[in-house]
Parts: sequence; structure tokens; C-alpha cells
Amino acid sequence: MKDQRFILEMGMGNDLHGMDYQKAATRAIESAFRRSTIPMFETTPLEHTHMRVQVTVGVQDPGALDTQALAAMLPRGRATVTAVRGGQNLHNPETGETIVVATAAIEAFLPDQSAQWHAPEV
Repeated sequence: MKDQRFILEMGMGNDLHGMDYQKAATRAIESAFRRSTIPMFETTPLEHTHMRVQVTVGVQDPGALDTQALAAMLPRGRATVTAVRGGQNLHNPETGETIVVATAAIEAFLPDQSAQWHAPEV
């Protein structure tokens, strides 16, 4: 059975001091998932363990991310995180610091539920 995407949220996070890609990625993921709620798990017999969650995080150095630790922070579903090149590094010439900006896209999928739902006949 094919999964169907039912949520897509985007977020952005940064680390202003310390050039910490993990901190910026964590904040980007939190930004995305804190703007969404999934009340169907409280109002239907669906279990959140049936939900597959795919997160894509963009930073200038994807290899600097611990994707397993990022996946572990997601509160529901079976999560995987993929790190890709993206985001931004912004150099501050006055301080010599680099601001790290990360972006995140969270996609949630469920197995096709169309056989479970029927429109009432009128």
C-alpha cells in the first residue's frame, strides 16, 4: 500500500554565536513542528506509529549534523532525517563570527486510508 503525504511544514533556525549546525538544525525542525498539530490521532483509531515522518534539513555543512539525534527529537511517528546542502552561512566582519542558518521541511505520511472512509449517502 502506498503512503500518502498529509502534512508538509517548513521551518528555519539559526545559531548566532558558535557556528553550531546541530543547534541551528534543531531549531529549524522545532520551528516546523511547533506550528502544526495532528488532532486525528486523538479523534480516530489511527495510531501515530503508522505515520512515517521524513525531515529534510539544509545546512552549508550537512556532514556536521547528527541526523539520528535530530530524528529522535520528533514526538510522533517513525522519523528519518536527511541532511542536504542548503541554508546559509553569514559572516559578520565586525566580530569574525559566522551565523548559521538552517532550513527544515517535515513531511508526514500515512498508508492510504481511502478504503476506511465512506461518504454518507444522501
